[in-house]
Amino acid sequence: MDNIPPPAQELVLLDRELARLDARRAQLLARRAWLLSVLYPPAPSTAAVAPRGTTPRSAQNVLLMLGGVLLAVAAVAFTLVSWGHLGIGGRAAVLGVVTAVALAAPVALLRRGLASTAESVAALGLVLMVLDAYALHRVALPGADGLGYAAVVSGVLAVAWAGYGAGAGRLRLPLPAAVAAAQLPLPLGALAADAGAVSVAWAMLVTAGLDAVLALWARPSMLVRGVACAGACVAGAWVVLTGVRLSVVTGGAGAAVLLLAASGLALYVAWRTAALREDVAVVCAVVAGLAAVAGAGGLLRGALPAGWAVPGYLLCAVAVAAAVWAGRVPGGVRLGLLGASGVVQGLSVAWAAAPLVVAVVRPGHGAPWTTPVVLVTVAAALMVPRRAAAGAGALIVGSAAALSLPEAVRLPYAASLTARLVLTAALLALVARPEVWARRLPREGRAVAPGGVLAAVALACGLASAAVAAWAASTGPVASVVVPGVLAALFAGAALAAVAQGVTVRAVAACVAVVAATGCVGAGAGLAGLQARGTALALLAVPAATVAVGARLRLHPVALPVELTGAGAALVAVGLAAARPAHLALVLALCGVLAAATALRPERRPAAGYAAAALFVAAAWVRLAASGVAAPEAYTLPVTVPALVVGVLRRRRDPEASSWTAYGPGLAATLVPSLVAAWGDAEWERPLLLGLGALAVTLAGARLRLQAPLVLGGAALALVGLHELAPYIAQVVGALPRWLPPALAGLLLLGVGATYEQRLRDARRLRETVGRMR
Repeated sequence: MDNIPPPAQELVLLDRELARLDARRAQLLARRAWLLSVLYPPAPSTAAVAPRGTTPRSAQNVLLMLGGVLLAVAAVAFTLVSWGHLGIGGRAAVLGVVTAVALAAPVALLRRGLASTAESVAALGLVLMVLDAYALHRVALPGADGLGYAAVVSGVLAVAWAGYGAGAGRLRLPLPAAVAAAQLPLPLGALAADAGAVSVAWAMLVTAGLDAVLALWARPSMLVRGVACAGACVAGAWVVLTGVRLSVVTGGAGAAVLLLAASGLALYVAWRTAALREDVAVVCAVVAGLAAVAGAGGLLRGALPAGWAVPGYLLCAVAVAAAVWAGRVPGGVRLGLLGASGVVQGLSVAWAAAPLVVAVVRPGHGAPWTTPVVLVTVAAALMVPRRAAAGAGALIVGSAAALSLPEAVRLPYAASLTARLVLTAALLALVARPEVWARRLPREGRAVAPGGVLAAVALACGLASAAVAAWAASTGPVASVVVPGVLAALFAGAALAAVAQGVTVRAVAACVAVVAATGCVGAGAGLAGLQARGTALALLAVPAATVAVGARLRLHPVALPVELTGAGAALVAVGLAAARPAHLALVLALCGVLAAATALRPERRPAAGYAAAALFVAAAWVRLAASGVAAPEAYTLPVTVPALVVGVLRRRRDPEASSWTAYGPGLAATLVPSLVAAWGDAEWERPLLLGLGALAVTLAGARLRLQAPLVLGGAALALVGLHELAPYIAQVVGALPRWLPPALAGLLLLGVGATYEQRLRDARRLRETVGRMR
């Protein structure tokens, strides 16, 4: 289709239209800016109206601050040092005139716009007023009580500074200074009157209340509010700490009433600030909760028998938490009060844990009744929120209470063991069926996988209970066999029943069952009067059972942990048989049989196969050493030759097979025992023959590019050479000056360091060459 007009002409028209649009847009933007300037005129620039001679703001503030500090220092020096050179009239006249000038000058400076200068001079005036009060005490009232005079002066200064700040409204420093001075009159007055700690604390509490009223109601400036809040925090902390100390140490109604009043003030502040500053509300609510618990607990102390003070405080903490859950409380206040209750509950649990640990470590020692009472109370309190975390905590604390109960009621030995086994069984039942405990949680509490969490917690508690039962059973011959056997059955049942739980829970339960079975077998062997070597053979029944279980489970994730735990029992058996080489050889051989049986499974073949070979070789070496054989080659060479033939045949069928798999066991079977014998042989025949054999193996490995012969032969050849050269090296080193070996070592290090990069490349090439071998 033809375009009208042509494309080139149309492009020119479009460019002209766009240019006109841009010009029109610029015109409209300029008009808009003019209209905005008419409707909203800009504020006059401070720099434009500032008097000549003013300096930049930062430098000015620094200079003024330094000037004020220097003037204050000069005033203090004058008052303390040069005061005695003037008469009473001269002293009063000088300080009065200087103070009046320092207080009047800021007003004039503010009228001229010199606000920073006015602030500095006003600060000097406030310092001079303090010096005036000091001078008045030294000259006119030398016999007045220092604390009482300070209380009166601080009150007068607070009022005077407040009036001065209100009169000169643009000064920022006098009002905060007045608030700071107002913190002192009541506490200093209480101290001057020789009142007790409770009266001083009441004075501090009233001061904190006035600060809170000022910060919450008067709506002062940010600086004044900050000083008031800081004063309230310091005074409130003093009151609470003093009240808690008196409540815990001495008790009494005075400290209790003080703490309850402080709690009410802190709770009021928390409630008022909950909607504006939740963090402040949380902190104030924590203080309120702690003060309330300490105060109410102090009142209960007089009515409770000795030793029951902690349960009394705990009861008050639980009451605070119950009141919070029952009422409609703002979020920050709720969090703070529950946090305070949780702190007291945690401290109570820690207090109760000490006698529980003593009772566990020393069975039959007994535990006070307060221990299970405290733990049961905390567990019941944790059940109130009906959340997964709280339910787990209740399970932990409740289990601890159940552990302490037999000691608290002084149950007989057998009954105590039975009770702990029953507790372990109940906890393991929860591992298999955690939904029984989780039913107490509402739907929102079950959202965070309560089954898995509670199962893990129940398993941990079951482990603790089982450990306590096993420790207590260790003191009885029969119980040391029966209790581990029962525990093995319980944990094995839990591992089988906890099908719906994670693999970790089942694996841990199964491994604990193996450990308990090991303890049962060991204790049974000891009860039967078997010696260590007999016990070692008996313990091999445990790894034999785990090998059978592993063969049944095969690729199940629980199989490997169970087998490794059984291998740990085998290590214990080896340790028990180590004192008798002949029995050690038998134990090693039996372990090799178990490893070989495990290697029949494809998934375990590599690791178990190597382990079986190593165990058989170790058993042979130990057996030879126990028999006093001086020529181990007569026994090792008949093993090495067929092993190497088997390796050659395997390499022919599978050229990719590793040389370590094909030739490693056969070569090690002869080289290692011969090397051990050569190091203890004073003759020259065996080292010579072994060196020649190792040289032949090394050359064969290098020629055929086989890693195992090269490494094993080279290592044996190097060790034989070191053995033969060791006496001569020792003689040479003994004949050299003592400074020469360190010097040579230093030169060697310098040479290696100078050619470090080249040596590194050589080592890398050697590693790559050996790594490419099969």
